[in-house]
Amino acid sequence: MPTASATTHETPAFNAAANRERSRGVRSALLVIVVISGIVRGMFLIPVLQTGKLDDPDNYLPLARSLAEGQGFALGGHPTAYRPPLYPMILAPFSAMLGERVLWGVAALHLVLGGMTVLLTALTARRWGISTGRMLVAATIVALDPVLVAQSKSVMTETLAAVLSAASLAAVTAPRAWSVVLGGGMFGLAALCRPSTLPIAFVASAFAISDRSSSFRQGVVRGAGLLLVTCLILTPWAIRNIRAVGAPIFTTTHGGYTLALANNPVYYDEVVNGPPGSIWTGHNQWVWWDSVNRETRGMSEPAADRFLRDGALRVVRDRPKDFMRASMARLGRFWGISPSGAVYPVWLRIATACWTLPLWLALIRGLCRREIWNWPLAAAPSTLIALSLVHSVYWTDMRMRAAAVPAIALISACAGSATIRQKVSGIETNTVVKTLPGDV
Repeated sequence: MPTASATTHETPAFNAAANRERSRGVRSALLVIVVISGIVRGMFLIPVLQTGKLDDPDNYLPLARSLAEGQGFALGGHPTAYRPPLYPMILAPFSAMLGERVLWGVAALHLVLGGMTVLLTALTARRWGISTGRMLVAATIVALDPVLVAQSKSVMTETLAAVLSAASLAAVTAPRAWSVVLGGGMFGLAALCRPSTLPIAFVASAFAISDRSSSFRQGVVRGAGLLLVTCLILTPWAIRNIRAVGAPIFTTTHGGYTLALANNPVYYDEVVNGPPGSIWTGHNQWVWWDSVNRETRGMSEPAADRFLRDGALRVVRDRPKDFMRASMARLGRFWGISPSGAVYPVWLRIATACWTLPLWLALIRGLCRREIWNWPLAAAPSTLIALSLVHSVYWTDMRMRAAAVPAIALISACAGSATIRQKVSGIETNTVVKTLPGDV
């Protein structure tokens, strides 16, 4: 009896010590994954830094420099809304402090953002209630994903968009009203980074409204609240644009161009109806681009945006079959298992395919789980649905799915029959089936 009593009294302390040890082990494992994330990104960044030339095709550094010098969000001294504002705003302090060495600041920023994406994905997985082992799998997918790793060497929005996407997924799992405030805030910031992510807020809100675990009234309040906060985040930028470019632009004046780039007669003739594997490049693309510049010369940014959008919609209306074929081709590129053979070497395409194919199989299995479609987990498939819809219409390639990688990682980590225990608002709810043998 004394022995049994001693064992009874020692059990809580023993369990607490075991839990602390397990927590230290998990933290150590996450730290290792973050370090690996930094190493693989560094392997891409160092050679580029040695040449002093990070790719900046969208002029984010000139925008950041303009902000740092107190000239506002402008290119060539002219106010603009052609690019989204958040990324240049984040780069501006690096430009002010580092001057000509700003690329080192960009590299450091991208390494930190990569690590944050890993940690936020792990946080979401923990709040979803999946096993520790699967949480680490999701974090590892984000750390090593070829799209995220490759884009870290470019001065473009993909790296920031990925961390904001991961933050959005974590935010909607926050306790009670905070999920609406933080979730809507992250959706809004993501749209100010990459406008193509804005539809995620609408799709996610629809899932929040239709959530069966709460009343219809609660769902409407939650969904409408997410959209309201998202719009509030975008509003200051729209007000600025009324004064700067003459219209309440909530995202950018670039949408018409990207719609026209993907839907014009030259593209349809050369790529959609061209030889298999065709990509749009070369002289004819330059001729089209030059014609667009000539047609829009003298227009304000909003007017040029509307002109290009309307022209693209006319092409879609006049050639519906080509539009459908082009949309299928765009989805094929967005979800492709390897990049184009006309641009990238064979070894890179094989390596990317070896990574992506099993990931896609796990993603499909994860999407087959019913609880993935319940709120707040449904924010993850909302990301995939919204981005697929956007990029079936607008210009698309593999890098466009960067913002979807955290959602892909989380859903793929749920493949199989592991128990998911959602821990939202401090309440744990069991959903489904048995835990896989060997789950941690």
